[in-house]
Amino acid sequence: MKKQLVGICSVMLTHGAIAADVQTQANTDAAASENVLPTVSVKASREDAAEKGYQAKRASVGSRSDAALVDVPQAVSVVTSQFLQDRQPSSLAESLDTVSGVHMGNTLGGTLDAIIKRGFGDNRDNSMLRDGMLSVQPRNFTPTTERIEVLKGPSSMLYGSMDPGGVVNVISKKPLLENQRSVTLGTTSYGGLSEQIDLTGPIGDSGLAYRLIADHERSNYWRNFGETTQSVVAPSLAWYGRDTTLSFAYEHMNYSVPIDRGTVIDTRTGNPVAVPADRRFDEAYNISAGRSDAVNLRFDHKLNADWTLHGGYGFSRSYYNDWQARVLSVNYATGIATRRVDSTQNGVQSAHTLTLNLEGKLNWGEIRHDIVGGVDYMRNYRVLAELYRGPSNTRFNIYDPVYGQLTPAGSKISPADSDQTDKLISRGVFVQDSIHLDQRWILLAGARYEYFNELTGKGRPFVVGSKVAAGRATPRAGVVYKLAPDWSMYASYSESFKPNTSIATPIGELPPELAKGYEIGSKLETENLTATVAVFDIQKRNIQTTETIGGVNYTRNAGKARSRGLEFDANGRISQDLSLVGSYAYTEARYADDPKLAGNPLPNTPKHSASLYLTRDFGVSRVGPVEGRVRAGAGARVFSSLPVGDGTGKVYHLPYGRVMDAFVSWNTLVGGQSVDWQFNIKNIFDSTYYTASCCTGTPFVNIGAGREFTLNAKLNF
Repeated sequence: MKKQLVGICSVMLTHGAIAADVQTQANTDAAASENVLPTVSVKASREDAAEKGYQAKRASVGSRSDAALVDVPQAVSVVTSQFLQDRQPSSLAESLDTVSGVHMGNTLGGTLDAIIKRGFGDNRDNSMLRDGMLSVQPRNFTPTTERIEVLKGPSSMLYGSMDPGGVVNVISKKPLLENQRSVTLGTTSYGGLSEQIDLTGPIGDSGLAYRLIADHERSNYWRNFGETTQSVVAPSLAWYGRDTTLSFAYEHMNYSVPIDRGTVIDTRTGNPVAVPADRRFDEAYNISAGRSDAVNLRFDHKLNADWTLHGGYGFSRSYYNDWQARVLSVNYATGIATRRVDSTQNGVQSAHTLTLNLEGKLNWGEIRHDIVGGVDYMRNYRVLAELYRGPSNTRFNIYDPVYGQLTPAGSKISPADSDQTDKLISRGVFVQDSIHLDQRWILLAGARYEYFNELTGKGRPFVVGSKVAAGRATPRAGVVYKLAPDWSMYASYSESFKPNTSIATPIGELPPELAKGYEIGSKLETENLTATVAVFDIQKRNIQTTETIGGVNYTRNAGKARSRGLEFDANGRISQDLSLVGSYAYTEARYADDPKLAGNPLPNTPKHSASLYLTRDFGVSRVGPVEGRVRAGAGARVFSSLPVGDGTGKVYHLPYGRVMDAFVSWNTLVGGQSVDWQFNIKNIFDSTYYTASCCTGTPFVNIGAGREFTLNAKLNF
């Protein structure tokens, strides 16, 4: 999916609010000819915009309120709309690969979003939000994405049960009270086309606005076979009143993507097997096809000058079917792979989220309290109905592949594996107070109490794996000291929890996984640059682990894990024409007190990672007889050896990764209409690098995509 954005500029929305008086002004250089596209600026009623170019100053994910990042005692990173437009990422993981401490996780063969934060996380870990609401969509980075916010560290006080790495909040484009219309066409060197329309503007003059985004893409997969198709339709409405904002958004997606688990590690050498990077070990029918739907209803009502009531309902649903030739084992000497046909049919996951919270300011003498509190309800159900299993087959050789010798014929429903079920219902109440003692000191204190019920299991007849009903209180505390209005030091403590459940093996009612995190850091926010440095320590316990005693496998709570590290992020402009995004992370994340894994590194967490992207605005330039505004940028990201475990305690280390990308954009007039041209090169040097691992037993690793050229043309009218 190629992300297309409105190329001139737009008013960013924070917490569902938008300035009602948006005015567009065109400032044309007197010396420019009529073929030069005028500079466009957008004025909002807010004195501080949410973002400017690559720099972000505010994010709702850090406090569930419209707080300045410099006042939040926890690390928050924002990927802005301009940076997404320039890089043209094709997935959520690619969108976030310049954020420190963030890495791709086990995506189940590229079919689900999976983001590791500070060593923790997985697919379906309840850490994915769309506009502040839990999302179970398999692909959350869509043409509707405006920006992405990441809150790092334990965050259960704000968002309920989840892993301690943090949360990712994908912010959607909203209807605007000015007419903006665009049509975009794109192509890629892999082969394929994409088409998109984005229409927004007012309906009448009463504050009602609409937006319609529709996108279709069909492209060849970068490896030796496969194809990706995706269609998105997303209408939305918003009413911006004097004291009240109402919004409705709907998104529907149909998709078909390859299931590609990558390559395998040759256990004799500890390196990936010696075959070309684009060679697949499965079959052309390795496809996950489905549809997803999302609904978001929100209201924001200003009770008075100091207090605002926020409410919302979110619904997301994913339905899919898949078939795959799964590699079970490989004889690395002969190349013979044992494969079998697996399938999941009628897989459904849906989530309902309700929230009501109050945000306001309270002055008690000379001390100001910024308070946010409310109630949340969430119901998250997942059922994988029919699971098929075929007989094992050894007719495929990874060194000399002949495809088509293993077909789905003969696969049968496995009653013992079918009806895999996970039903979670939670109810939470929370309150948080940011106490401004004076111009320099801010104290933060908050707490949540959450009661949850979860049932998991599988089989026909159904066998309960776990059934839990419990409550948990989680605190959050922090302190901020402002060395200057734009420079702060902070320290924080936070906790998280997640129920211990099992679909595969009955475990009864084990205590939940618990984590606590400590963090100290500093934030700088000048007029043009935002930077954060943080040192953190996260400890997680009650990790579910299996131990074999007398030939019998027992599941118990014994495992622990610890992640410690240093992170640095800088985003913004370093001169009038030069912008940057830079990051570095040192992460030491390991298991502890586990019979098999003690001392092993946590999966998919490189110890060192860094990125630096620079973009230059060259102003008005002439290309032949036509003048236009030119921007160009390039950057690289590197990460150290990625650890891969096989579940027995053995750890392999993949080679370090290095990738360089570049782009150039040209904004001009064609026939009196504004046209944005953009050319991107991804993985310029066609480097072979590995992004994540999965599975125990035979260790599979995902391979990063090879070199790709993309060209997009967007007509603004």
